[in-house]
Amino acid sequence: MKIVKNLSKDKLAVISFIIIVITIIVGLFAPFFAPYDPNEVNMGLRYASPSWEYPLGNDHLGRCILSRIVYGIRPSVLWVLVALFISVLIGAVLGFLAGYFKGKVDAFLMRICDIMLSFPGYVMTLAIIGILGVGLENILIGFILVKWAWFTRVIRTSVMQYSELDYVKFSKLTGMSDLNIIYKHLIPVTFSDIAVISSSSIGSMILQISGFSFLGLGIQAPNAEWGMMLNEAREVMFTRPELMAAPGLAIVLIVSAFHFLSDALQVALDPKLVTSKSKLEEKLETSKIKFQEKEAANR
Repeated sequence: MKIVKNLSKDKLAVISFIIIVITIIVGLFAPFFAPYDPNEVNMGLRYASPSWEYPLGNDHLGRCILSRIVYGIRPSVLWVLVALFISVLIGAVLGFLAGYFKGKVDAFLMRICDIMLSFPGYVMTLAIIGILGVGLENILIGFILVKWAWFTRVIRTSVMQYSELDYVKFSKLTGMSDLNIIYKHLIPVTFSDIAVISSSSIGSMILQISGFSFLGLGIQAPNAEWGMMLNEAREVMFTRPELMAAPGLAIVLIVSAFHFLSDALQVALDPKLVTSKSKLEEKLETSKIKFQEKEAANR
């Protein structure tokens, strides 16, 4: 409840949260929100300008751009969230094992993570796509195979920090099972860290999947995806810039919303950041008043 209260004070976080929720709902129920079939070809409306019937106009095949934007939420956002959830789940399980039990388990898992993290994530994902072939499902598999190691290492660090607390040690001495200790004592305190790193990763994953689709490696035609829509509109970007504006603004809007929410979530979950932010705002306000007084005195 305290987290919700802190988040509610940040207007930008509230707006970002609303944008994210609306985007997810529209994506889940795309057939109800899309005015037309996103794959319906109508050459008579080729490059038609925006109108009341087609608010965002039509593309090179006369397809409704608004409908394609709506359906593009699914591969661009929803499936990325699924890949993120799987990556975080794998990382959490392995991170708790490594951070709590330590010893040989920790050493073995960290060596595997070192190997996975020794390659740049984008290059590693490209290599996986090259092996498995192009397509949305292969990009998502690449995300999971690349991201789990990073989540494992970060979560493991958090677990090791909290596992040394006195009440955790006392629980071990009383004979409480390791599973109960992890469930009752470690998961609640590490949840905030997991939430922050998850929310901070989703934006980059959305940009990456849009980038792969723009290069023709992601979801294939005629299915709608924001990055692919940018690729289809690049040939007329100077004569019909609105065709690139719609998917481009959609990507910028949702990525910015996730980043703003991630920043606000980090501040809301960390009391030190709340205090430092308040002190910084006070200092800025004081400096502003002194500057205005100085300017008034000079006049």
